[in-house]
Amino acid sequence: MRVAREFAELYGAAPEGVWAAPGRVNLIGEYTDFNEGFVLPLALPHTAVAAVSRRGDGVLRVHSAESGEGVVQLDVATLAPRRSAGWAAYPAGVLWALREAGHPVTGADIHLSSTVPSGAGLSSSAALEVVVALALDELYGLGLTRPELALIAQRAENDFVGVPCGVMDQMAAACCVAGHALHLDTRDLSWRQVPFDLAAHGLRLLVVDTRVKHALGDGAYAERRAGCEAGARALGVRTLREVDGVQLPVALVELTGETVRRYVRHVVTDNERVRRTVALLDAGDPRAVGPVLTEGHVSLRDDLRVSCPELDLAVTAANAAGALGARMTGGGFGGSVIVLTGEDAADEVASAVGKAFADAGFTAPHVFSAVPSPGARRL
Repeated sequence: MRVAREFAELYGAAPEGVWAAPGRVNLIGEYTDFNEGFVLPLALPHTAVAAVSRRGDGVLRVHSAESGEGVVQLDVATLAPRRSAGWAAYPAGVLWALREAGHPVTGADIHLSSTVPSGAGLSSSAALEVVVALALDELYGLGLTRPELALIAQRAENDFVGVPCGVMDQMAAACCVAGHALHLDTRDLSWRQVPFDLAAHGLRLLVVDTRVKHALGDGAYAERRAGCEAGARALGVRTLREVDGVQLPVALVELTGETVRRYVRHVVTDNERVRRTVALLDAGDPRAVGPVLTEGHVSLRDDLRVSCPELDLAVTAANAAGALGARMTGGGFGGSVIVLTGEDAADEVASAVGKAFADAGFTAPHVFSAVPSPGARRL
């Protein structure tokens, strides 16, 4: 295995093991997870892979095949939030979070390689966090459950790296299974695997990576989270999960401030879209999910305002070429669009999106099929 060979070249000995964790696309339910709402992600075949060995001397050494940098060496005892920059903050944050939770992790040698596109809204950071968490859990015999691993990974990103994300991405990386989407209740982390066999229905789910890089640490994500929390306080509820579609018209009247009103409307209606999508999949009608996706994109574009010209063009061009529906996925401001299309129209849809980007003078997008894949595992 390439990562094991590279580990041995870097550190002078074979790793104790090799693990993988996937990126994800979220079918529906965006910006709902930190509001204790519902999400419906699926794992991608693209993975972060980690070769790892324990150390007992309080040293953490990390290396990434993609970074172009050398080995980063850190002192475990002095790890502290917001001090580490760049990709190394993610594995360092996981080790810090495990130690903060009382787990006796004394150091590690880690070599990482990832095929999850960075900055594409496909959760490359969560894949990296979860693969390191799983490796350390198994090597140190910590006995953590998959939700516990996801929460450790989320704490690494929230408190150590400084991105106030919800737990969806880490739960998807930790808990997804092949051929299914993960219907996750982010309030209590209960979940159900929902069958998502598009090929059996003559369908395909495309991912259009616009190659526009987003950076959620720039404050835009945090501002929207703060706006949602302000809306919940104004409505006298703990989170927006407690507001449903029936209550929404009255809730919107009670709110002052156009921005908070838009954010609340998006979260409540996207929770409803998750419910509708799961019901359609349970009824064996995935084709009918298409319009729900497009409806979700309109809400992200107009109410949450996290889209960008490239994302909007990909959705418009795909639907004009015969797709059943499309929407941006992930945190927005760039990243990727998912497109639900008939198998017989998939190539034409992908070509139409590429032509639209060329005509607009945008960088050519990368289009690939999203096949529901396994979650984190030892290789």
